[in-house]
Amino acid sequence: MKIIIIGNGIAGSTAARFIRQLSGHDVMMISGESDYPFSRTALMYIYMGHVRFRETKLYEDWFWEKNRIQRLCAAVIAIDTAAKKLLLDNQTTLQYDVLIIASGSKSNKFGWKGQELAGVRGLYDLQDLEYIQSRSAGMQRAVIVGGGLIGIELAEMFHSRHIPVTMLVRETGFWDLVLPPEESAMVGRHIREHGIDLRLSTELTEITDSGHGAVSGVITNTGESIPCDFAGLTTGVSPNIDFLDNSGIETDKGILVNDQLETNIRDVYAIGDCAELRQPRPGRRPIEAVWYTGRMMGQTVAHTICGKPVAYDPGTWFNSAKFFDIEYSVYGQINAKPDDTTTSIYWEHTGGKKSIRIAYEKATRVVAGFNLMGIRFRQEVCEKWIKERTPIDKVLAQLPMANFDPEFYERFEAEFQRKGLNVIGNQ
Repeated sequence: MKIIIIGNGIAGSTAARFIRQLSGHDVMMISGESDYPFSRTALMYIYMGHVRFRETKLYEDWFWEKNRIQRLCAAVIAIDTAAKKLLLDNQTTLQYDVLIIASGSKSNKFGWKGQELAGVRGLYDLQDLEYIQSRSAGMQRAVIVGGGLIGIELAEMFHSRHIPVTMLVRETGFWDLVLPPEESAMVGRHIREHGIDLRLSTELTEITDSGHGAVSGVITNTGESIPCDFAGLTTGVSPNIDFLDNSGIETDKGILVNDQLETNIRDVYAIGDCAELRQPRPGRRPIEAVWYTGRMMGQTVAHTICGKPVAYDPGTWFNSAKFFDIEYSVYGQINAKPDDTTTSIYWEHTGGKKSIRIAYEKATRVVAGFNLMGIRFRQEVCEKWIKERTPIDKVLAQLPMANFDPEFYERFEAEFQRKGLNVIGNQ
C-alpha cells in the first residue's frame, strides 16, 4: 500500500515515523518548503544566531533513507480523489492508496492595500525566514501588525539586531483575547521596557508604496503615517487548504475530520494545523495550531491506517510561549474575560514579571486551570489536579508539589497560598 503525506512538519513526519514502526507500507512525504523536516518553532532562533538550520532538523538526514521514508520536494496543487491522484506544481502526477493531508497553516492577510509590496511578509515557514533575513541588512524600522505569539517573536528577532520596531495591536491590551487583563498588562509593560513602540487600539489601514514596488510605511486607523522598510503581518494563521478546491473534500475553516482524523472521502485523512475536528473534546477547539497536537495527530492517524484504530484525544489543554524573557505556560481553562461559572485567585510579584493564577469553578470550587508568568509548574501535577477535579483548598495545601523551578531559585508558593486562603476566606 502506498501512503502519501502532504507536508513534512511535525504532524506529517510523526505520521511517517509511526507508520514505518507499525508496517511495511510504502511511505512518501511531499513538501514544497524543505527537503528535510525541521523544528518550525526554532525559526526565530536561527535568525538570532542561537542555532543553525541544520541543528533544527528533527533527525539526521540519513534517518529517512534508513527507515525507507521517501521525500519529495514539490507542491501539491490539486487532488483528484476519485482517481486517487495528486497533481504537482511541476505538472507531474502521483498515485496514492491512502492520503494524509498535513499541509499546515498560512499567514493571514485581510486585503489591505499594499499587502503584496516587497518588504511585506509574515513569519510562518522557512521561505518567510529567508526573505526576512535577506531584507534585514540596513533596515531602518519594522512595523509589526498584530499582537499574538508570532508578532512577539518577530519583534524579538528585530530587537536582537537593534532594528527599531513598532507594533500595531488592535485590541486594548496585548493578546487580551487569550490573557486575562493583569497578565496582558504585564506583557505590555515588558514589551515597552525592551524599547518596542507598542501601539494598542491601533489598526492597519494601508501599506504605502515607495514608488518602486516596495513598502515605505503604513497608515493607521487614526490617520497616522509611520515610515518603515518592512511590514510584518502577524495577524494569525489559517489552514493551508486552497489547493483542495474541487477535490470533494469537505472543509469549513479547515479540513473537517472525525475523531479518527478521517475526512468525508475514504482513504483521505487530515492532521495538524489544517485539520478541523467536527466534534472536539470538551475544553478543546476544533483547530489547534500547536506543536504537540500535530505530533499527537500524526501518531493517532498512523495507528488507524495500520489497522490499530484509536480516537484522537489531546487531553487537557496546555501551551507555552515566551515574551522576550518572561516564560508563559497555561494548563486547563483560563478565561481572558470574567464569566458566571468560574473565578480565580491571582498573585503577582512586586517586580511585575512573575504571576500565578489558578481558576476554579464557583459552584463546586473544583480547580479548572493554571496561568503562569515567569514561574514554572509541573505539567503532570497540574493536569492531575484538573483531571481529578481537585478542590481549590486541596490544591493550595499541596501547591509546593507543583514547583518546577531549579534548585536555589526563589519560590513563591507560600505567598500565593496566603493570598489564596485570604480570597477563599472572604467568599
